[in-house]
This record gives sequence, C-alpha cells and structure tokens, in this order.
Amino acid sequence: MENLQAYPELVPVFKDIENIIGKAPYDMWLNPAKFSYDNSLLTITLPNQFWGNTIRERYETIIKDAFLKHLGAEINVVYQYAAQSAAPIINSAQDVIPAPAAATPVLKRNPFASRLNSSYTFDNFIESPSNRFAYKAAEAVVNKLGNRENNPLVIYSAPGLGKTHLLHAIGNQILKTNPNAKVLYMSGEEFVSEYIEALQNKSSESFRKKYRSLDCFLMDDIQFVAGKSASEVEFFYTFNALFESRKQIVLSSDRTPQQLDLDERLSSRLLSGIIAEVKRPNLETRIAILRQKRDSTNFDIGDDVLAFIAEGIQTNIRELEGSLFRLVAYCNMHGIVPTIAIAKELLADILTNETDLSINVNSIKKIVGKHFNIKMEDFNSKRKTQSIAWPRQVAMYLTTELTDLSLPEIGREFNRDHSTVVHARDTVKERVEADPFFAAEINQIILDIKAVDKK
Repeated sequence: MENLQAYPELVPVFKDIENIIGKAPYDMWLNPAKFSYDNSLLTITLPNQFWGNTIRERYETIIKDAFLKHLGAEINVVYQYAAQSAAPIINSAQDVIPAPAAATPVLKRNPFASRLNSSYTFDNFIESPSNRFAYKAAEAVVNKLGNRENNPLVIYSAPGLGKTHLLHAIGNQILKTNPNAKVLYMSGEEFVSEYIEALQNKSSESFRKKYRSLDCFLMDDIQFVAGKSASEVEFFYTFNALFESRKQIVLSSDRTPQQLDLDERLSSRLLSGIIAEVKRPNLETRIAILRQKRDSTNFDIGDDVLAFIAEGIQTNIRELEGSLFRLVAYCNMHGIVPTIAIAKELLADILTNETDLSINVNSIKKIVGKHFNIKMEDFNSKRKTQSIAWPRQVAMYLTTELTDLSLPEIGREFNRDHSTVVHARDTVKERVEADPFFAAEINQIILDIKAVDKK
C-alpha cells in the first residue's frame, strides 16, 4: 500500500479488496496487473485472456463494490491484453489514480442489487445428494417469495460448501424475475458493523427503514450476530417486521440454530422455518464441480487431473476451485500442460494424503502388469528384457510416487537395491515430463490403481 501515499482516498479501496479476497489471491491476480483509471473507467491490462477471465469471473464484482463503497463511484471495467494495450498504464494495482473531483456525477447502482455476485446462479450450482434439500428449498423461496412454508430459510454447513452461492442465486433469480424488487445480501458481520455506525451517527431510524422495506433479506453467517446483544435485538425486530409483512428472509450459518448462542425468541423464530443442511460433496460431485469450472472458463486440463484434485481435496468447494485456478495459472505462466505429477507437487500443501498412503505395492504391480501384459512374478524376476524391465521401472516409479515407502524398502519389494529404484524413478520421470502422451498414460494407470485399492 506504500504506493498510495499520494492518494489516501484509495487506500481503503484496495485494502478492502485485499481483505475480501485474501492476500495470496490478491498478490497472484491483482498485483501483477496494470491499471489505468479515468472518469470512472477502470482499465485492467493483463498478460493474457485467461488472466482477464479469472478476474472478471471472480473479482470484478468485488472491485466494483469497493469503488462504490469508498468513492461513491459506479465504475465500468474493461480488459486489455499486453499485446493490444496502447493507453498509458500504471505499474501496479496500487498506483491507480482516482477520477478528478470535477468529473461528471456518476449514477449509483441499486443499493440492494449491487451486493449480489452475478456469477452465482442456480444454473451453475451443482446439485447433488449432499445439497439437494437446500437447493430445492432455495428454489421454493424464489417461486413462493415470503410464503409461510419457506420463511425463514436457514441453510447451515461447514465453511466453503456452497451456502453463499445459494444465497446469491436466490437474490439473482428474484431480480431476474422482478428487477425492481428490493433484495439485499449482507454478512452478519457487516450488519453488526453498520448498526454500530448507525448508533454513532444517530441514524438508527434510516437504518431500520432500509432493512424493513426489503422484499428479501439474505444474511450470510448469522453466527456473527449471535452474542452481540444490541445488534441481536435489532435483528430480531427487523426479522419480525419482515416476517409479519410476508417478506422473505434467508439466512446461512456454520451451525444449526440450536447450536448458536441466540436469544431464545430469535432462535424460536429461526426454528419455525425451513432448516437445510449442506453436507460435504462426494467424489462425483467434486469432479462435476471442477468440470463445470473448467468448461465455463475454457481451461485446458484433462479429466484425469480433475479427478486427482477432487480425490485430494474432500472438504471444501472453495478450496477445490481455488486449487484448480492455482494449477491452471501456474501452467499457463510456464507454458506447460497440467498433469497429475505437476498438480501433486504444486498442491502438496493442501492435498489429502490418506488415499495415497493406503496404496500398497501389490496393487501397483497388479495394474501395471495388466497394462503392460506381464505377470506379477516378473516384477521380482532377474529377467532384463525390455518387455519386462520397462514395466518394472514404471512400477517402481509409481511406488515412489504413491506410497511412503523408503527407497531401500521399495527395492526389497522388487528384489532390487535402492540405486536401481533411483534409476527407474528418474528415467520414468524424465519421460513423463518430456512426453505428454506418456504422461496421460501414467495418469490413467494411477487412477486405475486408486480405483482398485479402494475396493
């Protein structure tokens, strides 16, 4: 933020963006970009279209909201790529110059609709057994807005499983049907902060009028309201006013209403509606999520690599998608094709290792033997013909990759010494890195090994 010393009014804009998306994504996607800003037009210059698609899909709404929140400016964003850029550009995401004070006044967006992320819709939400009830309940809310049967709707789950996506999808669908509807999305933390600010500014009445005039109130992470007595009371009366006016209320939480430290009256209100849990997605759902993300953004990545990522990241959809972006960004920057080997190395800090460590050497021998049409005993024999030596080297390489056995232990499994294992590992690895067709063949063998080992 040191480059913004001359423009103190922009410090909160970019600090807010960084806080919302996180330091690592900010440094990866926005810091390397080049920006120019003039008369409410923000031009982002990037190395390639993939980069632009990523920022447009994931961060453009956040950028626009930050400018509106801190500068009152309704901005337009355009993307340029290095080869086509002719306009003067600024060297980093922190050197943006604000529009002159005398610029033409900008029209404000609908304050209710502006908080919705347009990329979160029902169409791109992957329905599965783990979230089907919550998904159907969300659809019912849109079809019968404010209906007593679906009001309130409370969706709860561990973080990163799609609650926020469903809340935004509800709001976006309502506005698609009725663009004039008053729909507001807000986090519990923001509600508390805004209420405190209203008290300090003696503007409680306008605060209440804003919330109690809504057609649909979408609050994410209501657990942040729990325990904050004054804010909780204010929310309770807001809830009552909307409920009695047959306006829709949709809430999300990381726990059930019974587990939240809420006032008994408010807890009772929440329990009178629909309570829907979103559970962890199964493997097939995780693969489907990654495929959809790949197809919607035109990523060049094979199903075998997607399956590997889906197997290794089992608890959090946000982390699952983030890993895909991380892998593709890395491969695009280096001009290489994503493979399982690259994914394993790049995502080692977040992949679950339980599956890999459970694989045994016999499973590897069995699948490799079947693939190359050799017998199990051939892996330990003294025969050195190419038809046997090469599959043996592949099996030793895969054993180094898929198990936690030491090199001497692997050598004993193949009746060889550890130096032979090292040679086999290096030989096969070199071909994997040089030959994309062979890499795909190895990836398929790995998937077959894992499938057998789970039976």
